[in-house]
Amino acid sequence: MNIIAQTSRIIVREFLPEEQNIYLNHFNDEMVIKYIPKRSREERIGIFRKALEQYPINKKMGIWGMFNKADGEFIGSCLLRPFNAEPGIVELGYSMDRKYWGMGIGTEMAKAMIAYSLSDQKTLEIVALTDLENIGSQRVLEKSGFKRLDNLLKNGEDLAYFKILPNGF
Repeated sequence: MNIIAQTSRIIVREFLPEEQNIYLNHFNDEMVIKYIPKRSREERIGIFRKALEQYPINKKMGIWGMFNKADGEFIGSCLLRPFNAEPGIVELGYSMDRKYWGMGIGTEMAKAMIAYSLSDQKTLEIVALTDLENIGSQRVLEKSGFKRLDNLLKNGEDLAYFKILPNGF
C-alpha cells in the first residue's frame, strides 16, 4: 500500500482490494452523490478495479482513499486525472462521507493533492469542476488556492471551473 499524501488528520493512500465494499458503500448516501457523476454499482466496481490495476503503472494519476489518521476510518476518495487529454493539465476530484463535511478535511486533502501533483514537473496546472449548486466544494477549492474562472460547459452541463498554477494563479 502506497501513501500518496498525509496531513495531521488524514492519509491519502492506495486502496486495498479488500476495501472495495467500503468504497462502494460510500456512494449509497444520496447527499454524497448529489453533485458527482451518476454511476451504476457495476461501473463503480469497474472504476475501483481499474484503480487497483493502475497503481503499479502510474503513481501520479489515479483514485485513492482518504482515511482518518487517528482511527483509520474511511473518509472518502480523491483523484487526479488528465483533463481533456491536454498535456500537463490535471483534474482534481473528490467525495467525502457526510460526517466529515464542514471540518476542513476537504481543504486539507485538496492542498495535499495540489502539492503532490505539482511535485511532478510535468504538471503545468490543476483544474477542478463542481456542480454550480455545490457551494461547499467551491469553498474548499477557493480555500485551497484555486481561482474560479468562467463556467465551463462539459458534456452538456454548465460547471463551476477552477484553476491553480504551480506558482499560484
